[in-house]
Amino acid sequence: MLGIDYRLGALIGFFIVLAYIFIGGFVAAVWSDLFQGLLMFFGLVLLPVFAWFSMDHGAGITEGLNAIDPTLTQIMGRSTDGWMNLFTILGFSMIGLGFLGSPQVYVRFMSIKNEKEIDKGKWVATTFTLLTDAAAVTIGILARIYFTTKGQNPEAILGNNGEDVLSMITESFLPTIIVAIFIAIVLSAIMSTIDSLLILASSAITRDFYQKIFRPDIKDESLTKISRVSTVIMAFTALIIAMIMNYVSPDRQVFWVIIFGWSGIAATFCPVIILSLFWKGYSEKGAIASMISGFISVILFNFVFKEMESIGAYFIALDVLFPSFAVAMIVGVLISKKYPPKAEAIKMIEEIDANSQEK
Repeated sequence: MLGIDYRLGALIGFFIVLAYIFIGGFVAAVWSDLFQGLLMFFGLVLLPVFAWFSMDHGAGITEGLNAIDPTLTQIMGRSTDGWMNLFTILGFSMIGLGFLGSPQVYVRFMSIKNEKEIDKGKWVATTFTLLTDAAAVTIGILARIYFTTKGQNPEAILGNNGEDVLSMITESFLPTIIVAIFIAIVLSAIMSTIDSLLILASSAITRDFYQKIFRPDIKDESLTKISRVSTVIMAFTALIIAMIMNYVSPDRQVFWVIIFGWSGIAATFCPVIILSLFWKGYSEKGAIASMISGFISVILFNFVFKEMESIGAYFIALDVLFPSFAVAMIVGVLISKKYPPKAEAIKMIEEIDANSQEK
């Protein structure tokens, strides 16, 4: 949107995020996410309204899409192959699984003040997601009508996977000062994910791994120093990977990386959370097996199954999240059946459930 080189933009964003995480830690990430979230919410919800009233409405949205391609409004999909349509519908609908498996999402509920606040947070999160997702889809539809015509390749106009839509819509319908605000909104969306994941990864290394396994007696002051060092190391590692990807595969940038990472996190952790909550027979070995199989499946489905001539097109439509999630669930159940949890572990879970019900 600014015309800045991809690598320079990555470096600028990298140092800004690293600075406020390094100085402020989790509290800084939470407060910045609050303001970033408000920007994203109002920006996404209001943009399609502005765009709609600025456009020549013509015959309407449905007729506008039909004029470009009548298959765009077919509710069961555009393909004559029923299986392809089914896989496409599943691929789009199952992306929501990622919310439950994303540590940057549920850590907010873990850090909440008390159980009563969780119910409020639930409704805030649901409302936010419904409105912003609906607005984002509407923006894409309006851009398809306004910028493309019959017979054109939409990706040639709207960018790879349509990732240029937001900049095109804002620059076409909004004054410069508002466009600047939308640039801030885009950066906010990126930064809020980066800071949350960096904080979580750093916490996992320092507290869950280093402190609990090797140094349970370590003081918080020393732990803070280790946490900051691990944050810097992981941040630079991520930056190096981003630069390598830009060199090796420049067409796979923002959108591809986000979807791939989203799928990996969801397939790795979502089955563990669901089975842990709803099945007492889920064992430690089953959880480990779920995480390993889910993570490996994302890689296999993305780089192996999608490249197969006979079935590759179906897995491109389905994407990797749903099949990887299914594999992780099945593997977790099978391993837990083979290696069930110990009796004392089940008893402890039952006691925790009983205490929760009493409260």
